[in-house]
Amino acid sequence: MIARVKVMLVDDHAVVRAGYRLLLSQTPDIEVIAEAETGEEACNLYWRHQSDVVVMDLNLPGIGGLAAIRRILGRDPEARVLVFSIHDEPVYVSRALEAGALGYISKSCPPEMLVEAVIGTAAGKPFLEPAIARRMKEPDHDINATPLERLTPREFDVLCRLARGLSTRETAQELRLSAKTVSNYLTSIKEKLHVATTAELVRLAYRLQLIAD
Repeated sequence: MIARVKVMLVDDHAVVRAGYRLLLSQTPDIEVIAEAETGEEACNLYWRHQSDVVVMDLNLPGIGGLAAIRRILGRDPEARVLVFSIHDEPVYVSRALEAGALGYISKSCPPEMLVEAVIGTAAGKPFLEPAIARRMKEPDHDINATPLERLTPREFDVLCRLARGLSTRETAQELRLSAKTVSNYLTSIKEKLHVATTAELVRLAYRLQLIAD
């Protein structure tokens, strides 16, 4: 008998996780063994359950999805993480792959692609949604060719939220940081990206395809 692929779902929306679980449970070869709603919880549950695949969202409260990927891979280099995110912009994909994710699909992909991606990732095969793979081959996507390479992972997390229109206080609440800490990050981000105001920062984020039009 072939062992089932053990999956942990990481998303901060319970209804979304329930949908994933229902979809994956219809495949006999896959078993959802754990769920987490924060990056910290995902790390703790991974140590406990050692799932074959972690299906990870990026927009998570606390340390965030990217930091959770780095933390899990830092402790278990053989961990297999599949990012399943609303973001399909190349900069997010690049950051996730750099953090150690083995696969990346967007939440707009066909439902059956999640199943395909989970099975492929469990087998150790890199998996990129075809539309994302095509965009990654475009010459202007390379994060190392943009000012974003100067940002630390935490600064990148802060920038993503500010670019989405969150205030400093809202960003602090979502990342579970103090408002002062976020303000300090914002100052550092502006200095590294050579912008003077938050409005300029948002325009730069659009230009670098950090957020969709």
